[in-house]
Amino acid sequence: MPESVDAVEMQAALLRLRRTSGLPVAFGGLLADSRHARIAEVNGARTAALRGLVISSGSGLGGKSMALSRPCAVTDYRSSRHISHEYDTAVAAEGLCSVVAVPVVVRREVRGVLYGALREPLTLGDRTFDAAVAAARDVEQALVVRDEVRQLLAVSRPEPDAAAGAAGAWEDVREAHRELRALMPKVLDPALRDELLAVCGRLASATGTREPGEREVRLAPREIDVLACVAAGATNAVAADRLGLRPETVKGYLRSAMRRLGAHTRLEAVVAARRAGLLP
Repeated sequence: MPESVDAVEMQAALLRLRRTSGLPVAFGGLLADSRHARIAEVNGARTAALRGLVISSGSGLGGKSMALSRPCAVTDYRSSRHISHEYDTAVAAEGLCSVVAVPVVVRREVRGVLYGALREPLTLGDRTFDAAVAAARDVEQALVVRDEVRQLLAVSRPEPDAAAGAAGAWEDVREAHRELRALMPKVLDPALRDELLAVCGRLASATGTREPGEREVRLAPREIDVLACVAAGATNAVAADRLGLRPETVKGYLRSAMRRLGAHTRLEAVVAARRAGLLP
């Protein structure tokens, strides 16, 4: 299966491209293998000609952009002498003329391509290029988050019984839990966010020691995020930086969590959260 950014994230990038550039059509897709990208999302199209199109590296405008790893544009796609013309039929069916293509590049590796297009032969200016590059950066950031999530999920899957016998292994699990929770607000894909929450829940409950009949404690997601940072030894300022919050906001979440947990110190709050199965 090809690696993919959720349709919500890709569509958000394409919508931003249209809004900021004024281009009526935007489309794009990620690599299905090392040399081919599949156009999975289309915004503003009148036909289905572009959807599902497989772009080969070096072929057409997008393929040229992928091969050179830089933005490329043409004023009149069908008559341009600077690109090959394998995709003229689909381009003509949609009535596109001026087109810009921008590669999606993560850590120097091309991972996809985004396009913006006009239905008339006009020169595309700097504003259009800047908007296309910004949209590609949105997708790149989403891919970076996905890569980090996958790495953390790989770390966070040890069997609890095996991990419980090694303090070092549990520290790795706790750090993975903290980083997963810190990444959560950046993930737009609801399915992936639900998976992350489920993994975090399994990690947190693995060491829970709440006695039968003991009062169940519920904390807000951000309260758990703050406690996870505190459990790793972070100050309010460091936790704020990791979570993208203000230090005063972190202090407020921590104070609220301590009150709910019946704790009087930061350490007591962490211990109580672990007993309640809210932290690993």
